[in-house]
Amino acid sequence: MNRRDLLRAAAALPLAQTVISRPAFAQAYPARNITMIVPFPAGGQADLAARPVAMALERILGKAVIVDNRAGGGGGSVGNAAAARAAPDGYTLLMTLSSLAVLPEADRLFDRPVAYEVSQFMPIARVLADPTLLAVPASAPWKTAQDFVEDAKKRPGQITYGSSGPYGTLHVAMEMFANSADIKLLHVPFRGAGPALTAILSGTVQAIAAAPGTLKPQVDEGKLRVLGNCGAQRIASFPDVPTFQELGYKDVEMYIWAGLFAQSTLPAAIASRLREAMAQVMASPDVLKSFEASGSLVAYQDAPAFSQFVATDSARLIAAVEKIGRVE
Repeated sequence: MNRRDLLRAAAALPLAQTVISRPAFAQAYPARNITMIVPFPAGGQADLAARPVAMALERILGKAVIVDNRAGGGGGSVGNAAAARAAPDGYTLLMTLSSLAVLPEADRLFDRPVAYEVSQFMPIARVLADPTLLAVPASAPWKTAQDFVEDAKKRPGQITYGSSGPYGTLHVAMEMFANSADIKLLHVPFRGAGPALTAILSGTVQAIAAAPGTLKPQVDEGKLRVLGNCGAQRIASFPDVPTFQELGYKDVEMYIWAGLFAQSTLPAAIASRLREAMAQVMASPDVLKSFEASGSLVAYQDAPAFSQFVATDSARLIAAVEKIGRVE
């Protein structure tokens, strides 16, 4: 598998088209309820992004937008594939994460049938783009990331961490950190960030990488402690948490972005209507307050900018997967 093949998915991502005139059939859209697939259980970043957006879209479009948590397959592949196969009519949308481009490459890495291709999707709008954070139980002995690394080096493969599934966003973030720190951790995959969070709170695993919005309520209640930030800069919701780059792990940078997608063959006029609606959604005070309360900052991008962002970020993540190689 050469480098050219690895970057194929990112390069193939289509730009959503801007439409000046809209056919009459698109003006009637939507004529019925819309399903928004979230390829993870409730409680994770994609679900956190989907629910306020769905409520706001209902008000703007005048039809119910039903969130469908369709987990399975590891890292969101089942829900992503279901959205890719859906009719390109604007009635099945996908709110997914940055693992979208990684999962097909993981399938190739393990010589598995590829569940979907990134080229089957059209970006509509980016909603959130948070760095992943390393968290441990508040009762854990590690007060800093350095403490965690030192202990892991003494006990290779004994510290467990939970993820949303193999080669999902949380798995890649932790393996990126482990590679940079030269430590070996024990990966315990779950069906999404929500179950992984439940696992660390119950003591089933000892660490997790997750989005700020997922972790903040648990940190505020004194249940979890955050040790490190995979972003390039510190964030307002956790201002005292250093970045891994600050700590000397220069190649650790991982964001858990959430964005809305449709099928690549969606009629351009319907795509334009969805883009217009999402611009209103992401300016809605209710949506802004919801994300602010959760500890996530709105990171809205319309389709052209989001398409370019996805292509660039996906290429970086695919390169990281190539470096990580085959891990369970």
